[in-house]
Amino acid sequence: MPEQPKHLRSDYRYFHSISTRWHDNDVYGHVNNVTYYSYFDSAMNTYLIQEGGLDIHRGDVVGFVVSSSCDYFAPIAFPDAIEVGLRVGKLGRSSVQYELAVFRQGEQEACAAGRVVHVFVERAQNRATPVPERLREVLEALRVA
Repeated sequence: MPEQPKHLRSDYRYFHSISTRWHDNDVYGHVNNVTYYSYFDSAMNTYLIQEGGLDIHRGDVVGFVVSSSCDYFAPIAFPDAIEVGLRVGKLGRSSVQYELAVFRQGEQEACAAGRVVHVFVERAQNRATPVPERLREVLEALRVA
């Protein structure tokens, strides 16, 4: 099996801090794998709301997750303080592929790395729509070459 590429803090453009919670741990004493997806959601949506002005309650356009994956390299556990790194790998007409990584605070190598694809849709019609211009601008700022 080939060695996983390292995911380094310097590879990411935006960071979202999270304090792990007691109930994030599973019976094995580390954060359960499904919880990483909630960390990803928090990082992506915080960025879209704060930087892109996404109105998740009343906006005409919303982002739906259509694909996601995560690879795990080292465990994290409560009470770890973590940061989720975010960058954009691909930006299409109506979709964006985020690349994310979970870092223990102050560490340079990721404990996990994943990918999430959002498709932007018109809320009323539930149909794909072009990424709104303001969101496109802030997503471009995170885009990697």
